[in-house]
Amino acid sequence: MTKKQTKDKTSTAAENRDPSITARYFEQRGGETLETIRHLVEMESPSDNKEAVDRLGESLARKFSELGGRVRFHRTAKFGDHLQVDFASRDDRKPVLLLGHMDTVYPIGTLATMPCRVADGRLWGPGTLDMKSGIGLMLHSIEALRARNGESRRSVTVLLVSDEEVGSDSSRHITEELAKKSEAVLVLEPAYGLQGSVKTAREGVGEYSLKVSGIAAHSGLDFEKGQSAILELALQIAKIAEFTDVKRGLTLNVGLVQGGTRVNVVAAEATATIDVRIARMKDASGIDRKLCSLRPFNRKCKLEISGGLNRPPMERTAGVAALYGKATQIAKQLGWRLGEAAVGGGSDGNFTAGLGIPTLDGLGGVGEGAHANHESILISELPRRAALLAELIEAV
Repeated sequence: MTKKQTKDKTSTAAENRDPSITARYFEQRGGETLETIRHLVEMESPSDNKEAVDRLGESLARKFSELGGRVRFHRTAKFGDHLQVDFASRDDRKPVLLLGHMDTVYPIGTLATMPCRVADGRLWGPGTLDMKSGIGLMLHSIEALRARNGESRRSVTVLLVSDEEVGSDSSRHITEELAKKSEAVLVLEPAYGLQGSVKTAREGVGEYSLKVSGIAAHSGLDFEKGQSAILELALQIAKIAEFTDVKRGLTLNVGLVQGGTRVNVVAAEATATIDVRIARMKDASGIDRKLCSLRPFNRKCKLEISGGLNRPPMERTAGVAALYGKATQIAKQLGWRLGEAAVGGGSDGNFTAGLGIPTLDGLGGVGEGAHANHESILISELPRRAALLAELIEAV
């Protein structure tokens, strides 16, 4: 069979798909998806506990392997090993990359005070929304496709990293390398809001540190000889606030301030940590230039600025819009209107979108309370989210 014949066959199969059949499949097996997610939630996996995350990774590796996936671990010393699973097919197109993370923000023992439970139509517990439900949807969508087709009709790569909640420093290069080899990236981070919108834009994230060095002195005996680093830092913070331009999606927040040693000492040092968010990549160099160009108001004080952008913005490019268009068409066939949202928080989808790879985020669970004690997902949304993902994998 020639490549053209393979593509024609794939195209015809795609045209003949009936999303309602997929939806019924998940409605009949909704309990299985729920139990999978519950099992994942009960395996606590904080970013800073390698042993716990590796335990979850091994469990997931077994589940994906049972579905026919080829498992590979990217070993790390500090964080859990990153899990990659490849599902090959005869299709000569690039694979679809399903992207997510195994780590959560909750320390071991959180289940004791925040148990995983079913109540009021929801599954509650640490990591249910961000993003154990997304992992469960990955597993069962792939299972459904293989059950329907007998084999993978579309090549799929799954990447679950272990350090997303703490910056993705050890996994970023893996994510970017796999994205470059992929047709598109589907990110299983939580949907936006209880309406379940997907995310077509995310702000880029940066972090800077401003250190001020002054001159220490006794605040009673030698006040005039001191040069307050705290006073200088206060003036700099006011200046930094002027760089914010909300209409452009450019914000700077001094979220952490430290300085001084004792109340009766003119402070010799003070520092501020600055959170930077940008909606457009072209604003990154401008804000970096402004921060690096800060000059002391008090010439007897010295400034030291460090840091930079660590996640590029996910912009709503033509590729992103095209993916969203396919998703909305599938959702329409399933009987609902799928909305879109631009959000301030970053994800690993920022990295893939920054490379120009078509990326659609927020395909995971629907709920609220991420990183909070009321974290939960709507159980009723699981069948159609799974159906949407399964159909989208083959529609890309």
